[in-house]
Order: sequence, then structure tokens, then C-alpha cells
Amino acid sequence: MASMFLIIIYLAFISLGIPDSLLGAAWPSMRTDLGASFGFAGIMSMVVAGGTIVSSLASGSLLRRVGAGKITLISCLLTAAALLGFSLAPSVIWLTVLAIPLGLGGGAIDAALNHYVAEHYKAHHMNWLHCFWGVGATLGPIIMSYFIAEHNSWRNGYSAVSKIQFSLVVILFVTLPLWKRIAAMKEIEQARHPQDQSRPDSEITSYRGNVFQIKGVKPTLISFLFYCGVETTVGLWGASYLVGARDMSAETAAGWISLYYGGITIGRLITGFITLMVHNRVLILFGQIVAIAGGLMLLAPLPSLFLIGIILIGVGLAPIYPGLLHETPARFGREHSAKLMGYQMAVAYTGSTLLPPLFGFIAGRTSIGLFPFVVLAFLICMLMSVEKVNLILNKQKEGQSLTGG
Repeated sequence: MASMFLIIIYLAFISLGIPDSLLGAAWPSMRTDLGASFGFAGIMSMVVAGGTIVSSLASGSLLRRVGAGKITLISCLLTAAALLGFSLAPSVIWLTVLAIPLGLGGGAIDAALNHYVAEHYKAHHMNWLHCFWGVGATLGPIIMSYFIAEHNSWRNGYSAVSKIQFSLVVILFVTLPLWKRIAAMKEIEQARHPQDQSRPDSEITSYRGNVFQIKGVKPTLISFLFYCGVETTVGLWGASYLVGARDMSAETAAGWISLYYGGITIGRLITGFITLMVHNRVLILFGQIVAIAGGLMLLAPLPSLFLIGIILIGVGLAPIYPGLLHETPARFGREHSAKLMGYQMAVAYTGSTLLPPLFGFIAGRTSIGLFPFVVLAFLICMLMSVEKVNLILNKQKEGQSLTGG
């Protein structure tokens, strides 16, 4: 039953990924119909991100009061309604208003599902969970391009996605009792077979105050900031770098960036199997090394090398985000997991919202040629933050060993 229930969770994460990629695919048609400026999509994107950050910050207390199942159901209903509103919106003002519930719902779903999987399933399921987000993000533009090409209507594209979301709402409503039942089954299973768990129950369990005062929390949040910063920066500005600094055609550059996203998605599928044999921390470190190697290859003069570097960055990033999320209960205690998961989501979305525009501002006043150096700087900051947390945890373990704990 627990394995079958994962299908519902995976479907929910696919549905989370689909809306994330719709706006970019639909905007050329939307702005013409609505008379909007080219840059207004950036404002809408920031409104969505703002809603996501707010709901992520509130998710810890909401999860304790309402539970992951109800949060996912309500949030999915919220996003479905917002997407339906997009299909009917008469102006960009309405789109901006509807972007608020879209962001609030998306952030709550993200935090709730990540917390539930980190608490009750092993590491490979977390990697596959985020792999399915990539599936959804890939399907979004395909759905939208079909309706624009065949029906000349971006509104029909949003309407179709809203119907997918409403279908999931029905599934979530019918299966709502399973959330607590599966969680209880997993608790019993972990109690009976603690040796089979992919991680210890907790490495830091004694702290009862402000979670920001727990050793390792602040550098962990910094690592999430720079992870999402670099992932989004490469996705947003990688093609511009290939065109502006490497004299590549726009079509070819776009193809290589799609391979970058493919590297993340396929990498998570593969690392899901590898986590059955290798610990999360080893995979996280290996992924960071591969990503940094890819960043260094961006500086190579040969096209074959800097293009491979783009793909390597994607492959290297693949295990880092789901791995860090899955380690949350093990690192900081299950009693802090729900709240910290929300904070991590909020900081991650802050990184993806602020760091790429910051680089764009700098590049616009200097040169797009700074792209590899900024990518490397983000990757190195992330590596240093993650390793600082590992150092803190290792010292904690040594202290417990010396005191007989």
C-alpha cells in the first residue's frame, strides 16, 4: 500500500511542475492578446515566488495543525482554481491577482510533500520525487505549445492544465485517509527495523528553542540559497552566455539548455537507484564536485568542452537538492523537520528569485562573459556551506562518543 501511495505523491509533484513552466511558454501569445509589456512576465513570476515563500514559511505550523494530506489537497485546489482563472483572465491585472494563490498553493504543496517523503520514505524516493517535478516541468510547455499550435489559444492550454489539477484534487480527496494510515505504518516499520533505515532518526535532538540557533541550520539555509540560485541562473542565462560570449545561434543554445535540464531530470532518476547503495552525503559531495568541474569547463576555449560543462552542471546538481532535503530530519531532529523544511523551501525560492536577476543586472552593465565565474562562485559558496554543516555534525558525533552518548 505504501508503494502504491507513492504514485499519488509522484502525480502531485508532476502537477506541481507543470504550472512552473507554463508562463514562459505561453507569454509570447499572452502578452499580445492582453497588450502587456515583454517584461511584465518577470513581475508575475516574482508575485508567484512571493506567494511561494510566504506559504513555505507558514508550512511548518500548518503541517502540525492540519497534516500533509489536507495541506496538499487544499493547496492543489487553490492552484487548480488559479489556473482556471488564468484561462479566463481579461487583463494582466487579473493575472497578477491570480498569481498570488498560484504561488501560495505551489509553495505549500512543495513543502508538505518534501516533508512527508523525508519523514516516511528512503532517500531514493526523494530523488525520484524531484525527478517527477522535472517530468511535469517538461510537460507544461508541450501542453501549451499543442493548444497554441492546434487551437491558437493559450487560454485553452491553461484550461487543460487546470482540468488536470482538478482531477488530482478528486484523487487526493478520495485517498485523504491514507496519509495518516501510511505514516502510521511507516512509524511501526521503522520501529521494528531500525537497521533498515537509510538514516538515523536524528543527529541533533536535544535542542528545544529557536530552530535558527541550532548549530548547522544557518549554513544549511545558505546552501539552499546558492543551490537554487545557481540552478536558476544557469537555466535563465546559460543560453544568453552561449549566444553572447560563444557566438552560438539562439536555436542551438536553447537546445543545449534543454540538455542541461535533461541532465538534472535524468540524473535524479539514476541517483535514486544509487542511493540504495551510497549514502546521501557522499552523493551530495560527488554532485558538487561534478558541478564545479562543469563550471570550470565553461571557461575552456573548445566548444566541445564548454558545452559538456553545461550538461555536467545539470548532472552534478541532480542529487544535491533532494539529498539535502532528505537529510533534514536526520540532521536536525524530526521534531524540527516540518518547520525547517518550510524555511528551506522559502530560502530556496528566495535564491531562485533574487540571484538570477542580480546576475542579469551585473551582466547588463558589464559583460555576459562573467557567467562562468558567477556560476563557479555560487557553486563554491554552496560547497563551503554544506561542508561546514558536515563539520559541525562530525564534531557533534565525536562529542557524543567521548561522553558515551
